[in-house]
Amino acid sequence: MSSVSLTINGKPTTVNVDSATPLVWLLREHLQLTGTKFGCGIAQCGVCTVHVDGQATRSCVTPVSAVAGKSVTTIEGLSPDGSHKLQKAWVAEQVPQCGYCQSGQIMQAASLLAVNKNPSRDEIVKHMNGNICRCGTYQRIVKAVQRAAKEA
Repeated sequence: MSSVSLTINGKPTTVNVDSATPLVWLLREHLQLTGTKFGCGIAQCGVCTVHVDGQATRSCVTPVSAVAGKSVTTIEGLSPDGSHKLQKAWVAEQVPQCGYCQSGQIMQAASLLAVNKNPSRDEIVKHMNGNICRCGTYQRIVKAVQRAAKEA
């Protein structure tokens, strides 16, 4: 066990965990931030996407030691009350079916809109590639990102 200090959703946090612990388990099990889901464990599905210093990051393969001193934002930190423009667009476009992948999808989309306020459809598709939705709501995801971009 080691002591690791980082910022989670804007709050300075110090945790005592094995430094090899995947970030997803720190978030879910130790901090009870269960909006970040566990999917594949090999960074292939995108379900566990969070932001580390503003960059979309697969938390299932990111050891806690790699985020020491950094800022981590989860879906809970994107907007605690669900009022982020992407969250509103997700509802308006009726994106979720089972909903399991949605927090990772939204976090991936947020990283795009942070650097590209008006992405083209092709840019959205390229950026979202690698975030899997087993329900196949990809067209609605694209529409939601387009809607959120217009809300800027």
